[in-house]
Amino acid sequence: MESPQNTGTFMLSKEIEILMSERDKLLRVAGAAAQFVAVLESERLPESVATEAEILAECVNSLSEDSLKDALASIVRR
Repeated sequence: MESPQNTGTFMLSKEIEILMSERDKLLRVAGAAAQFVAVLESERLPESVATEAEILAECVNSLSEDSLKDALASIVRR
């Protein structure tokens, strides 16, 4: 029979795996968004999406340099 400590350690380990997987997915999304913003020609966008593009650009620009590097690296690896 497993001790409560072993069960807790196992559950914590699984939760960390889930969080790391989610982080990887979010980094890929952020990397793709950063790449998109980098090549975006905002003056050519229809007005109907200009606000969303601006929000996306602001979100990308708010990332720390380390996070942005990780995000861009995550899309290069594929």
